Amino acid sequence: MLYAIIRFSLRFRGVIYALAVLLAGYGLYTITRAKLDVFPEFAPPMSIVQTEAPGLSSEQVETLVTQPVENALAGMVGLQSMRSKSLQGLSAITVVFDSHANLLQVRQLVSERVNALAATLPAGVQPPKLLSLTTTTSVVRTIGLTSKTRSLMDLYDIAQWTVKPQLLSVSGVADAIVFGGDTRQLQIQVDPAKLMRYGLSIQDVIAAARTSTGVRGAGFIENANQRIAINTDGQIRTPDALAGVVLRWSNGAAVRLGDVATVSWGSAPPVGAASIMSTPGVMLVLESQYGTNTLAVTRDIEKTLAALKPVLTQQGVELNMDVFRPANFIDAAVGHLRMALLVGAVLVIAVLFLFLLNVRTAVISAVAIPLSLLVAIIVLSSFGVSLNTMTLGGLAIALGEVVDDAIIDVENIYRRLRETATGASHWRHSVWCCAPRSRSEVRSYSRPSS
Repeated sequence: MLYAIIRFSLRFRGVIYALAVLLAGYGLYTITRAKLDVFPEFAPPMSIVQTEAPGLSSEQVETLVTQPVENALAGMVGLQSMRSKSLQGLSAITVVFDSHANLLQVRQLVSERVNALAATLPAGVQPPKLLSLTTTTSVVRTIGLTSKTRSLMDLYDIAQWTVKPQLLSVSGVADAIVFGGDTRQLQIQVDPAKLMRYGLSIQDVIAAARTSTGVRGAGFIENANQRIAINTDGQIRTPDALAGVVLRWSNGAAVRLGDVATVSWGSAPPVGAASIMSTPGVMLVLESQYGTNTLAVTRDIEKTLAALKPVLTQQGVELNMDVFRPANFIDAAVGHLRMALLVGAVLVIAVLFLFLLNVRTAVISAVAIPLSLLVAIIVLSSFGVSLNTMTLGGLAIALGEVVDDAIIDVENIYRRLRETATGASHWRHSVWCCAPRSRSEVRSYSRPSS
């Protein structure tokens, strides 16, 4: 088989040259389209269901929320295992499926069962939510916001309502999670003595606050010619406006919310904090979608942040873009492979040229090294394997084997060809030395002995 391949290659050299050029071109095209990631997808198909249960303890969450959700998800096709975590006010269930399961299909099955479960949970418990589909490493970028003039509440508002929507619009970003800062709230601090004085209860305060801060449709008015929509514009947005809400009328005088309580801006009970370079601030953790190109998503995020930076600077906010950047690992791996490739090619050319003094052998080895790596990348991409730090590291290690073959095989072929040429020349010289020099010698050689 090898003899047939060699004979075909020597006979149709033009075809081999054309195939090598096409293979190199397609390999370069594959590199530009290949998916770059930090690590390969090593986790099996899974889905995570979270349920918020404000005010419930861990035991109540386990009994009233986690167990009903587990019972609803049990028995699904391809289910391998299920693990749960019940915290104060939060239930998290991870459903793991078989390795050959279709990820999008199993997520659809989980979503169907979860949607039918919301009505059976206790009052006040939020509907179960299927988290966004992310990669195994999940985090694609982490940024921080700090300021010397703005409060942590202002930083949280900027991160939640300005930066986060812009980052979610980037293709490939699955979610942007905000850590740290103070969540702004309109807080009502009731004075019990004043409530008793006016004959009110805490439920009256809650009902008035809920009614005044909610947004409701007012319907429409229809006549013979047209239908007119009614728009109510009375939502409370400031503490002073909320303090002016009427609770009841007493002897012709209005008892307002500010008469029995103190209304002001306040921060929600924190669940965590963030510090950027020892400075309190707000941190945004960006997660990438499943199957995306980490390096491409990172570059798109950086373009969006570059456009946001002047706006944030005008508001007195400092943007820290280098808190955590996983793409640095990819850049380092690609740089190492590029350096190994260049050093290997230079060493092969130098060794072959200096020891064999033949340009053709050096050129053949110099072409074989990058062509072998391009073929390997084509094969990996064909099987859906991403170019990550592990595969790039493996290619860098395999480069040593490629260089070894390029030197030893080419040198051995060149030596055999030279020995064959030397043997043929020596055979011709021997024939010439032993050849007859006259006709008499020819007749003496050809005449049979008596």
